[in-house]
Order: sequence, then structure tokens, then C-alpha cells
Amino acid sequence: MPGDETQYVVLGRLTSPHGVKGWLKVYSYTSPAQGIFDYPMWILSMQGQRQSRRLLEARPQGKGLVVRLEGIDTREQAEQWAGAEVAVEKTALPELDSGEYYWHQLEGLEVETRDGVKLGRVDHLFETGANDVLVVRPCEGSLDDRERLLPFLPDDVIVQVDLADRSMIVDWDPSF
Repeated sequence: MPGDETQYVVLGRLTSPHGVKGWLKVYSYTSPAQGIFDYPMWILSMQGQRQSRRLLEARPQGKGLVVRLEGIDTREQAEQWAGAEVAVEKTALPELDSGEYYWHQLEGLEVETRDGVKLGRVDHLFETGANDVLVVRPCEGSLDDRERLLPFLPDDVIVQVDLADRSMIVDWDPSF
């Protein structure tokens, strides 16, 4: 199913079996972590294989999360899916308010300064205690070959995001 990745967004991954009845530990990328439980249909991807599984049960377990998925009823079956990515269809994500974005929407945007200096393209984001950070890597037409870390601070650093044009304008000194 090459090319299908654009219709899915990865929300976490299955890490290891939990117990003997097919439960799996899950590492969630959502905030809050238990937000992954809001999606009743999961698409599991592993080693080129993709399957839809219904979320039957989910709960916090110690400092982590565990789930029971349709069709995974034994520890052996659970072991086969340990390491799988957990995705959902993008259409299943809730609508955001104006000015809010999912990280997957920002990845791939070309980043320019207010003065039209092209800094690169958003490769990925990560969280810090204070704010999210954009990792901007050079691309064709970039000012230089430097990777830059820009704080995602709307109305301060982030001047404009245009998802349709796949671009972002920032208030940022290119020498940083």
C-alpha cells in the first residue's frame, strides 16, 4: 500500500506483551497519553504489514498504558505485534481551533523569515518543558546547510502558517 501513509497519522507504538491474555503495553505520543484511547479503530503497521484492529479495552497500568485489541487473544499473538506503530486515519482526528495545528501538519512546511530568507523545511518537532520546538533542516534553495531549532511560539516566532501553500513565515535571525 505505498502512498497510503498520507491518510494516517501515527499516535504511538505497541511495546511488549502484558500478561498471558493478549494485552499489550502501548507507548502513546498523544497529549495526554491516554488520549490514544479515544480512537476505537487502530491501524497497526509492522514490517510492511498493516492491519486494522478494534480497541476492546484500555487502561493505565502503573506508569504506562495497556490495551486489548480485537483478534489478539494470547501472549503469543501479542508478541507478534510488539513494536508495531499505532496509527489512525487523519479524518478521525478532532477539528482544531483556528491557529492550532497537529504536528503532522507542520512537518514538511518550508520555512522563510519575514524578509524572504529560506531557512529550510520542518523535519519534525519535539517537546520541551516550555514549548514545542521545530527542527528545520536545509532543503533546496535554503540559505545554508545548517539545521535550526526554532521554538514554536505563535505570534512571537511563528508569524504565519499556510497549510495550503505548505509554508511558514517566522520572525527569526538567520544567523541563529
